[in-house]
Amino acid sequence: MKNIKFLYAALLGVLFMGCEPMEDIHDEIDAQEEAVKGEANYTLTEDDYTDLLELDFTSFSSEDEAKQLIPTVLENQYPYWGAGSTVMVNYNLYVGRKDGLSDYTGAMDYELTKADYALTGSDANGFYPEANIEQGIDQVLSAQMPNAQEGDVLLVEYDQYTEDPVVGFADFISYNFANSLEGWTIEDKLGAEGWESRTDYVQGNGFNSGPQANIDWLVSPSIDLTNETDLRFQIDQAINYATDMSLLKILVATDYTNDVDTATWTEINLATTPTGSSNDFILSENYDFSAYEGETINIALKYESTASDAARWRVKTVALKTIGITGESNTYKHFYMFDGSEWVKDDAAYYLQAADYDEMGSPGRYNNFSSSDKPENYLPAFLNKMFPYVQEGDAIFLVYNYYNGDETQTRGDYYYYEMGMWNRYESVQEVSLQFGFEDGTWVPDNTINYTLTEADYLTIESELADKYPDPASSAGRYKNFDLREGNKNFWTNDMLLEAINVVLNDINPDAEEGQKYAVSYAYYNGSSGVDTMYVIKENGAWVLQE
Repeated sequence: MKNIKFLYAALLGVLFMGCEPMEDIHDEIDAQEEAVKGEANYTLTEDDYTDLLELDFTSFSSEDEAKQLIPTVLENQYPYWGAGSTVMVNYNLYVGRKDGLSDYTGAMDYELTKADYALTGSDANGFYPEANIEQGIDQVLSAQMPNAQEGDVLLVEYDQYTEDPVVGFADFISYNFANSLEGWTIEDKLGAEGWESRTDYVQGNGFNSGPQANIDWLVSPSIDLTNETDLRFQIDQAINYATDMSLLKILVATDYTNDVDTATWTEINLATTPTGSSNDFILSENYDFSAYEGETINIALKYESTASDAARWRVKTVALKTIGITGESNTYKHFYMFDGSEWVKDDAAYYLQAADYDEMGSPGRYNNFSSSDKPENYLPAFLNKMFPYVQEGDAIFLVYNYYNGDETQTRGDYYYYEMGMWNRYESVQEVSLQFGFEDGTWVPDNTINYTLTEADYLTIESELADKYPDPASSAGRYKNFDLREGNKNFWTNDMLLEAINVVLNDINPDAEEGQKYAVSYAYYNGSSGVDTMYVIKENGAWVLQE
């Protein structure tokens, strides 16, 4: 009743005082013989982060920030708690991405060329079905990356034939515009619309709330045809909403010098051309390109639209071909790391292949994840299938494509197998920090609450039997301390502290300096009870807290 009356009087005082009333209440509470003392477990809410602490995120950026700001929450949540009160606070801590992930998401791409395959002894533009791919890629990268440092990582793209290829027209150089301009340059001459990179193709479009006037060029890098013969050109394209097909041109120049207006352009007129009113991609014939043998050229895709005619032109690939080995093949991308002497396939990470997205279902539409197809909804099941004999503790980096609404990005996650399931490493994790109320304020408190067990009393008996034979024997027998003064089994406060040292050195021998414990023990002083001793580790020993 005494404390209730005090709190009521303190609250009345708040109504008539204008200076730091809460601080005064805390000071007066602490001064009471029986201060309001509590113990709780509290999890911060979204309102705590955003409204009370006015943070932009529902997490702290560091433990130091948590230690600095959480007391404000506790003052608001427990305004009348005093000295000796403790609260275990659960909060969100931003720990960042898993170390090493950026080595893979930021890895440089390396796509093998026809010349690279020749280094491995292949006469084709890809590996044969029976080829030793890892050995071949090491040959290529060792030759092409002479200054590689140990730990360097590359995302290597290569082709492998599904069956032995045959002689025919094979790609001399090809450009696949999925998620990339492939080194081609946009020259915008008129309008705000035009060419842009998309998930599976490059697109020219002059429609924006209606047809708009635009002139946009997409120009290839320079292509050296000095030593090439029997050349052919091929394009895979789709054209829709077009009325005047002459507004869309495929052009070639031998004198381009970074200005389309000063070059001499020759138009390519294909026999196999989209109708202009379909979303279907049409692969053109192998157009005779022999007129440019021995030349250095640039190819351009010129997109033009008017206020009444705005076609949508999509291009998946552009290729120059020559007589060579050809056949059905699959494209793969895998990580390779330089171990100091050779390039080896890096099994610590896996880059999702097109076939992987297809197998997952919905992500296979565009070979990427998105907000509607979240990677965490698919990847655990994918890993279960990929690693049927997974063991506890196994882990891997997964790297994938993610469309954020504007562009396709390379992202990744770290997954580890624990307690029978694949778990994703979270950049924001829930952690706990204990706070105690001291000297009128909430401060971080590492106190561990511990209650002596039956085994602890037996340990005390064993360790102190020679020094305190009767008290030690009593503690081991009755699992308590005898506090009856004058009795042969009596434990003094110094002896109790010595016993606590025995236990804590046994259960936590590596405790750091400054670690605190609140040790609860059973006693008998004519009747049974429980008391608590508060200790702290200083200079290697457990001493009473001041």
